[in-house]
Amino acid sequence: MPTSRLLARSALSLVLLAALPPAAFAAAPAVSKATAADGFSKAERARLQKTAQRVSILRDKWGIPHVFGKTDADAVFGMVYAQAEDDFNRVELNYINAMGRLAEVEGEAEIWRDLRMKLYIDPADLQAKYAASPAWLKKLMQGWADGLNWYLATHPQVKPKLLTRFEPWMALSFSEGSIGGDIESIDLKQLEAFYEKRPAPALAMADLGKGFDPEPSGSNGFAIAPRLTSGRHALLMINPHTSFYFRPEVHMVSEEGLNAYGAVTWGQFFIYQGFNERLGWMHTSGGGDVIDEYLETVVERDGKLFYKYGSEERALRSKTIVLPYKTAGGTASRSVTAYFTHHGPVIREEGGKWVSVKMMDDPVHALQQSYGRTKARDYAAFLKVMDLRTNSSNNTVYADADGNIAYFHGNFVPRRDPRFDWTHPVDGSNPATEWQGLHEVKETITVFNPKSGYISNTNNWPCTGFGASSPDCAAYPKYMWSLPQNARGIHAERVLHDARELSLDGLIAKAYDPYLTAFEPLMPALVKDWEALPEGDATRARLAGQVVALRGWDLRWAVDSVPTSLAVYWGQEMVKDAATRARAQEVPVVDFIQTRLAAQERLAALVRASDKLQADFGSWKTPWGEINRFQRISGAVDQHYDDSKPSIPVGFTSANWGSLASFGMTAKQTTKRIYGDRGNSFVAAVEFGPRVRAKSILAGGESGDPKSPHFNDQAEMYSRGQFKDVLFYKEDIEKQLERKYHPGQ
Repeated sequence: MPTSRLLARSALSLVLLAALPPAAFAAAPAVSKATAADGFSKAERARLQKTAQRVSILRDKWGIPHVFGKTDADAVFGMVYAQAEDDFNRVELNYINAMGRLAEVEGEAEIWRDLRMKLYIDPADLQAKYAASPAWLKKLMQGWADGLNWYLATHPQVKPKLLTRFEPWMALSFSEGSIGGDIESIDLKQLEAFYEKRPAPALAMADLGKGFDPEPSGSNGFAIAPRLTSGRHALLMINPHTSFYFRPEVHMVSEEGLNAYGAVTWGQFFIYQGFNERLGWMHTSGGGDVIDEYLETVVERDGKLFYKYGSEERALRSKTIVLPYKTAGGTASRSVTAYFTHHGPVIREEGGKWVSVKMMDDPVHALQQSYGRTKARDYAAFLKVMDLRTNSSNNTVYADADGNIAYFHGNFVPRRDPRFDWTHPVDGSNPATEWQGLHEVKETITVFNPKSGYISNTNNWPCTGFGASSPDCAAYPKYMWSLPQNARGIHAERVLHDARELSLDGLIAKAYDPYLTAFEPLMPALVKDWEALPEGDATRARLAGQVVALRGWDLRWAVDSVPTSLAVYWGQEMVKDAATRARAQEVPVVDFIQTRLAAQERLAALVRASDKLQADFGSWKTPWGEINRFQRISGAVDQHYDDSKPSIPVGFTSANWGSLASFGMTAKQTTKRIYGDRGNSFVAAVEFGPRVRAKSILAGGESGDPKSPHFNDQAEMYSRGQFKDVLFYKEDIEKQLERKYHPGQ
């Protein structure tokens, strides 16, 4: 998902500096005479300067910003300013994308992505919502805009792609921190085909690239009750599996009770996955079915369009949406007439009917919930925030200093008639398919202090993951859980089932357990296939060495493991063969290759895997760490990789194979080696004692600038699963302080 970048102009004018008292000069930004056209008035600069003086940013030895402000709004100001310092490009791109303006910087190819956003995002609507927001939230949004504008005003050398000024209402365009929001479920090719009025391509189930299963997005979340820990305090494992560099590590503190640490999605002003001094929260993707499509029967009468609903015909609402885009010679635009039913926008056509889509669209409450959980101090307060029910794409794993652990499977769950199959489009003309409000949190699948003493979720179903305390999924409507079990879920249940006396380091070790569950049924099947070949068979002879290596493998990844290389390449070849059939049968592709491939297909895939290893590396006996590498050689959003440039071996594999620590490649592979770009990104383990203890690691480093010492300073540790100590208390931060300053100083 694209990230963001703003437009910067200039610094303080000489006129403003003349008005400042002498004592202010030491903290004032550098002066540029070229400030006349930067768009910031003298009064606005003075106001922003005053706010900046109430904020202190403490950068520790890893470059992590610890932001201290008098008010929450001050902390927001400093936090987004620090993000802009670290990677303004990603900050701006996130908001360009969120507001449907990507084509203005990337060209005409992005107009359909922009249309998808503009079906929901309208500046006038967001401005009205901002005006009606609670006063406390408006202050935070103002602080957010001020922090980014102050960065622009004090960094004239930064040239934004598009956004020269941030307005407070813009924060409502990107109010939920998931890597792929609900809107991205709308297929762009289908959307383009409908509004171009041409035959639609087959609905894309997934982009298989070279035929491999798409690298799973999502996360792992573990919570451990005090009785299973060595310190008798609750533990929380925060392990998002996202695109690398999608979220930096941030700490924000105010005198109004804010003290939150964790991962923040570039440009947002709330900690998305993290903890405060009393509790922590971890989100995993895939809580339930929360987006529905409706088949609309559209008729034309006297040149006007209507759709059937019950015994009546309702007029389709239309709206002209202008889509500007960048050209070689400047700018141009296209206009699209978009259509809407009461269910939502029309996004494609299927079987002669138009398809509209219904999803959550409540940015004010979503932003309230995203920020509110960072200030909750106990389970009751956290539950009150959950009652806003605007977290539509995630589950939540929770732990606190009172010793509670909890799990919420989803949060925004529409109440629907369970007679319908909500996994496919339903009849929009039938009033019985309407949403009937939202389920209360207590009606959803939740777990609180399970007797088993542990909680895990890996983007899998909620039917396991809690030992004997696991919920009975049959007691809930099927739409409350949308994903099946997966190899990571089986793995997590095993490593936590008998856990005792877990320390912080012990929990990290569990989260990096190297076993690859997905290969369990495949290995004995392969050996049996090979043994069934007749003596003298060419394939039997050709694969003898490989079968010996795999038969003796303990199914654990390691950088020096040859069987890991062979197994992963074999698995990829099987997936390439089976992906289309698995999609057609609506079976997860890894499940398909485990249970539905013929013997000759398994053997043929191993031959191809061996040949590929031989061709690319000179031998099928190549250790995994020679192939699987971490490389960060530029600050670009779209990373490119080069086998001739430095990289670091990584042991953990794609999550597809059951690796709890995830490392996979989603970029188009033009190299021989595999370079991870999705999986473990920001990872943290937290202990909630009288004093919070935590350890964390970040893919690469905090900064997006290749010239920064913090661009890649965590890479070696990341590759080994070695964590750094989190500096949560001010006295500890100051002992390992790199720099302390006011924004703009």
